[in-house]
This record gives sequence, structure tokens and C-alpha cells, in this order.
Amino acid sequence: MKKITRACAIMLGAALLVIVTLSLDKDNKRFEISKGLDIFATLFREVNLLYVDEVQPEKMVQDGIDAMLKNLDPYTVFYPESRMDEFNMMMTGEYAGIGSIIRKKGDHVIIWEPYKDSPAHKAGLLPGDKILAIDGQEMKGKSVEEVSALLKGQPNKELLLKLERVGGTKPVEKRLVREIVQLPAIPYHGMIGTKTGYIYFTSFTDKAAENLRRVILDLKNRGAESLVLDLRGNGGGLLDQSVEIANFFIPRGLPVVSTRGKVKQWDKEYQTRNNPIVPDMKLAVLIDRASASASEILAGALQDYDRAVIIGERSFGKGLVQTTRDLTYNTKLKVTTAKYHVPSGRCIQALDYSHRNPDGSVGAIPDSLVKPFHTKAGRVVYDGGGISPDVKVEPENYTKLTRELVAKDLVFDFVNEYAVTRPTVPPPASFEVTDEMYNAFKTFLNTREFEYETASQLLLGRLEEAVLAEKYHEQVAGQLEKLKADLGHSIDRDLALFREEIASVLADQFMERYYMQAGVIEYLTRHDRDILKALEILSDEAAYRAILPGPTRPDATPGMDQKN
Repeated sequence: MKKITRACAIMLGAALLVIVTLSLDKDNKRFEISKGLDIFATLFREVNLLYVDEVQPEKMVQDGIDAMLKNLDPYTVFYPESRMDEFNMMMTGEYAGIGSIIRKKGDHVIIWEPYKDSPAHKAGLLPGDKILAIDGQEMKGKSVEEVSALLKGQPNKELLLKLERVGGTKPVEKRLVREIVQLPAIPYHGMIGTKTGYIYFTSFTDKAAENLRRVILDLKNRGAESLVLDLRGNGGGLLDQSVEIANFFIPRGLPVVSTRGKVKQWDKEYQTRNNPIVPDMKLAVLIDRASASASEILAGALQDYDRAVIIGERSFGKGLVQTTRDLTYNTKLKVTTAKYHVPSGRCIQALDYSHRNPDGSVGAIPDSLVKPFHTKAGRVVYDGGGISPDVKVEPENYTKLTRELVAKDLVFDFVNEYAVTRPTVPPPASFEVTDEMYNAFKTFLNTREFEYETASQLLLGRLEEAVLAEKYHEQVAGQLEKLKADLGHSIDRDLALFREEIASVLADQFMERYYMQAGVIEYLTRHDRDILKALEILSDEAAYRAILPGPTRPDATPGMDQKN
């Protein structure tokens, strides 16, 4: 009895020691927080009071907060009251403005792309329009942010824009009224072929699932027996929307994603709650390196349940969950609180923000820490690096010439000038770049005196400099001259050599100029390699089933490889 009592006493003493230690740790942590805040407030007060020049207190605080959060991850962000419009647009896709993408070009900001049926579109604003003034205020030298702040604001307010138009001889004025602009989560959907529906899906905003449900049923009513869901470039959004959308394709009662973080009572598993609307429709999902967050939750869940063929590139690899916290003075904090895990148990987070390199950079999850997991059918998938596609399609590798033409806005400028005298081109369903269009583009480049240098020429120039510096020039002069001749190029030759590639970029710009974003996407459904690969697989039952076999056993569930 005494031994038991003594053991109990020892255990009780150890427990009390742990409790006291934890309590002291908490007290120390509270003290350090209180101490840090006191030092910050004191320092701020003294600098504001004594610094030799006037300071901007609000900016100092904002800079301090930004610097503090910079050491965490790029998704933990403080939103002051002045950025509430940006926050609300991220959540809902809505903002009050004119409805146009704008960009800096030279000394002015220009209209790059008006959204369909927006105030900018209804007022007749065109791509390439240079914004000279807003309500009489000159815009020369203003940044994109400064111009954007004037174009956005209180809805139903009239604005007067003074514009310089491509091909015009004098400025034009346009009156338009700010409206609530809703950025569509689904800019385009339609049939590709007779039995396959296509959906271009751009963001998981608060009404995304509702809109997608309507679109899927529409395509089904139009005869779609299979579906291509394009998540390329979709940076994500609201987690609950990805869960609801996954439920369109997989049965009720299945886990879609679970979140695990520091605050264990916040850990949660999200399951499907309804019967799917298309449980058996063949499905292909397109992803690329810009598909992130909610896009990866959806693609990962569909892959883990062997419900869709995933096609394209490896996704971004963002497995972090953010929670929004209301702060004082109408400010907000979007803070990373957890990591998410798709049904197999894998977390697809690719970067380790908690363990930085000595230089402060962030490293990728090393291969030695990447673990194998199993889909429902027993296929092996891996964590730690985004969602890897079932069918990989290499991204287009554009030549230096094409990249230069786009970077210098020459494709954009040419199409806008072309449209001045040619008000129409064939619709997206039949459009192709003709010889007349391409020759007009070559003539346009001559007027701009366009020149460019290839990467191989740049390297050759550096080689020649090194040879001269090391006094080997006489010995290798002949070889250098031959290399110059072999690597030399002419604009005309390269425009002929790379016509197909350049024409595809021109076609995108033509469609955007004449038919806006929906026209670009409709044109791509006939030419895009990922879409064509999806169509090929969906139309071949054997190819589809070779990728997505049935489960190895009726009760199989996604999970981690138990041998590891």
C-alpha cells in the first residue's frame, strides 16, 4: 500500500510540476507579448513626437504590420479600412466601378479590356483607349493604383473620361456611371463536339457553386454526356464552395477536405451533404501551375475518389487555410490557421514557410519528406507538391520572338489599329488568322522598326567579350564569325518560320478585341492542347477507363500507403 501511495505521490508531484511549468510558460509568453506591444507603442510615440521631419503615422503603422506579417506566409494579410473594397471583391467578386482591366503604357494608363455589359462596355470604351483625364483631373504620370482609385468608388456616380483613341485625331469624351460589377466565376460554357460540355471556371466566390450547378444542368439538357471543367488559372477562393461543387460529382456523406491547425477545436472535416447531380457523367478537370487552394481541393478530391481524369500541369501547391478575423476600426486580418488535407490524407502544400533558408527564402518540401497515398481505386498519389495530373500536357514553350512581340505590346497595338478600319472579323467558331492579317502584321512591325536579339546571340556576344579579354580572339576569330552567321536571324525569316505560333497569339488578341473574354475561350476550345486532349480521352471509353479503373474492392477508401 505504501509503495502505491508513494508512486501516486510521485505522479501527482510530476503532474503539478508540469502544470506549474506550463503556467509559467504561458505567463512568460503573455509578459513577452505585453512587453513587445509596450515597446512598440513607446517607440512609435517618441518617433512621431521627436523625429526631425514630419512623419505619416498611419503609413508607419501599416509598414510595421506588413513587415511583421512578411515573416509568416504571403496569405496572412492585414486589410485596413481603405482596402475593404479589395477584400470584399476577393470574397464576392463584386466591386463598384466601371468594369475594365487597366494597365500602364508609357505616361498614361490605358483601357486593356472592358468586361462585357459593364459600364465601360456600355459607354463604348475600347482596348487601347488612353485615359487623359477623369472628371477634369489630368492622368498623365499617374499610376495604375491612382487611376483605379478614381474609377472605383460610390456606385451610381457619373464619371467623365477624356480619352485618346487609337486612330483618332482628337480626344473623345465618354460619360459613364459606376455600377456594382460582378466578376463572373464562369465567363464561358458551351458544347465542344456533340456530347461534351465545357466550363471555364475562374474563381470560388460566394455564388460559384450556385452558378456552376445551373451551368452543368444546362449543358446536360443540351445533350452533354461528358464534361470538361477548366480550372487553369483559378487561384481558389472559399473552401465551402469547393466542397459543395465536389458534391455535384461524388455521393453524399463522403469527406472532401479536412483542416488541421494549432487550435484543435477548430479542426474540421467537410463532407458532402447532398446527392450528386451528375454522379455518372464522365469528367475531365484541367489544371496548371496557377490552379491553387480551392481549385486543388476540388481536383484532389475528384482524383482521390477516381471520379475525374486530371489533365495538364502540376498545380500550385497551396495547402494552407485562411480564416478572416474582424479587428477594430473596421479592419480585418486574413490569417493562415490550418493546413488542409484531401480525402486520401495528403496535404498538397509545396512550400515550407515555417522553416526558412538562412537567406530568408522559402524552400520546397524535400523529396525525402514526400509520402505516397492511395486513391479509392488504389492508384498512388503523393503529397507535398500540389496535385499532379493523371495526364501531363507540357506547357507551350514560346520562342523569344513571340515573347518579345507580346512583352512590347506589339500584338495588342496591331490588333487595335487593325480594328479601326475593319469593324468585324469572323466569329470564334470559324475564325483563323488569314494571310492578309498576317502580312498586315508584318507591315505594322516594319513601321515600328521592331528588332530583337535571341538568347543565343546574347550568349555569343558575351563569349566574344570573354575571348577578347583573354586574348584568344586571333585563334578563334574564324569560328566566331561562322557562329555569328549560323545564329544570325532576320525578322522576315523568323516571322515565316514561327508563323503558326505567332498566329495563335494574334488570334487570341483578335478574339479579345472583337468578342471579349468569352470569344477568346470559345476560340481556344478548337485549338487548345489541354482541351483537345480532354476531348480525346472522354470520347474514348477504353482510354478513360484505363486511367480511372474501378475500386480494388467495394469498401476501398482513399488513404495513405500503410507500408510507409
